[in-house]
Amino acid sequence: MSHMKVLDVITIGRSSVDLYGEQVGGRLEDMASFAKYIGGSPTNTAVGVAKLGMKAGLLTRVGNDHFGRFIHEELDRQGVDTRGVITDANRLTALAILGIRNQVDFPLIFYRENCADMALTDSDVDEAVFADTNAVLINGTHLSTESTAAASRRACDIVRTNGGKVIFDIDYRPVLWGLTAPDMGENRFVADQAVTAKLQEFLPLCDLIVGTEEEVHILGGATDTVAALRAIRAGSDALIVLKTGADGCVCFDGAIPDDIRQGISAPGFRVEVFNVLGAGDSFMAGFLRGWLAGETIETCCTLANACGAIVVSRHGCSPAMPTWDELQEFLAANDRPFRLRDDVALENAHWSTTRWPDLPELMVLAMDHRSQMLDLAEETGADPCRLSALKALALRAVHRVANGSRSFGVLLDGRLGMRGLEEAADYPYWIGRPIELPGSRPLEFESSADVATELRQWPSNHVVKCLVFVHPDDAGDLRERQERQVLRLFDACRKTGHELLLELIVPKGCDVKNDTVARTIERFYALGVRPDWWKLEPSEDPQAWSNIQQAILENDPRCRGVVLLGLAAPDDALLRSFEVAAPFPIVKGFAVGRTIWADAARQWLKGEIDDITAERLLAERFGKLVHGWRAVRPAPAAVAAE
Repeated sequence: MSHMKVLDVITIGRSSVDLYGEQVGGRLEDMASFAKYIGGSPTNTAVGVAKLGMKAGLLTRVGNDHFGRFIHEELDRQGVDTRGVITDANRLTALAILGIRNQVDFPLIFYRENCADMALTDSDVDEAVFADTNAVLINGTHLSTESTAAASRRACDIVRTNGGKVIFDIDYRPVLWGLTAPDMGENRFVADQAVTAKLQEFLPLCDLIVGTEEEVHILGGATDTVAALRAIRAGSDALIVLKTGADGCVCFDGAIPDDIRQGISAPGFRVEVFNVLGAGDSFMAGFLRGWLAGETIETCCTLANACGAIVVSRHGCSPAMPTWDELQEFLAANDRPFRLRDDVALENAHWSTTRWPDLPELMVLAMDHRSQMLDLAEETGADPCRLSALKALALRAVHRVANGSRSFGVLLDGRLGMRGLEEAADYPYWIGRPIELPGSRPLEFESSADVATELRQWPSNHVVKCLVFVHPDDAGDLRERQERQVLRLFDACRKTGHELLLELIVPKGCDVKNDTVARTIERFYALGVRPDWWKLEPSEDPQAWSNIQQAILENDPRCRGVVLLGLAAPDDALLRSFEVAAPFPIVKGFAVGRTIWADAARQWLKGEIDDITAERLLAERFGKLVHGWRAVRPAPAAVAAE
């Protein structure tokens, strides 16, 4: 029986942080803000391969700095094997500053002076890891110095010795070979015989070679494409893939014909070009998804062209790359908009299949209350300034119960609970944060009138919680005003990259039937609102939960799920409601507040107990609900194994 390798592919080389200008259509000099992504061609490709469901690893170096830690954490989130991501204590992580000027010009500056990833040596290549991979991907940039070239060669030798394949991404950036001025990062071609000679040293090792026309020219040492291809063929029997932009690609698995159109190809996809940066890396990921799985060359081309088309339509490189489910939806669609990022279904598929982490269970201590807390401070005669310290105890109470498990979280506000939010950055827990003006009906936001501007100031891992007092039979004007606000918020969340938890409470005095909440949910879906989470009132009517589950699954089967709120109900009442909701898989847990904190908060504000006692009481009440929930819904295996 043949040995199953641990990894499908390991990529080697550049790993940087990309700072992408968020303003489109201007000079890099006029960019006012930048989005932060992981970058570097082999890093992007590793992420792309992992998103497509294959086992990818990366060999690189990052600095012992904030950006290096960001790269490591992001690779872990994307499922890339990071055993080869080495922290370099003496160098900084590389940076790239990028902008989108128009469909042709994409200004790019590399900050790579003595950077970490260019310090790779052959001693960084772990023989055991590379012996247990099916393929290694090397790239041209990392052949530009003797030490990095030696690392690439050793990796190739180990993989070939153990029956694996070598993939060569030509990845030619003249500026990284010192052939242009430092501000000419976007320049794709400068002829240079020394570069050609260095690249050609690796031709005999290769099984697959991929490059643009300019990259084929530098590898082949000629600006005539057919002549360059024939020079490459003279040095290698590898499958050669020539990327041809909007036309897709052409592959050559034997002799090079007089007309490159006689090669093997599949048509490209007609989409608007928004951003070419990263499209080639996604193309490579798509091609490898087919090639490593033994698909036909034509199928490999189709997968590659589709991945490139998707990324060329979006902002960023690695975050724009499709997942396997998303790619299948793209290929199955019969009618795609030319401006692909206007494809609502595809964008929703991308959003919901790239969320991290998976949360099959979620139990949250909610202390985001503002008006109730201020009322309690007034009632007890306490200084409202003390509420900030009280709310910070919520996080510590959660930690006592959770002990690092991602199944737990905290809801805190940015007005009275900011100290707790700041402290929460050092823990792995889910963080929710309210946006609504307490008690508002119609819905108003507590923050700026421009809610997107407010969310730009929030850390990306803060989940936006919005409470709406709503009934499906609300009067037309009230309904329209509330729905307009929720639509604005949903749009803002998607554009700023924040998840949305939509909390629904039926106003007091309104009629409640077993389809009331389900009808409200269906109405929001009909408007195009797809929250990541729903936070709903407890119900002891199983039919109500059946209707809710059906409404969600029919409209958004990838929704994360429902958490139950408490409404200050006694423990026993809440536990009974848990029993009713637990049989419905769409319900993932709870987010309860006053039931847990009311007594401890009152005693603490009155000075009857200290911080340690208050924290213990909060943890005890929270833990009781956790045990109650898990008694009726055992913890999912994936979460229990954390």
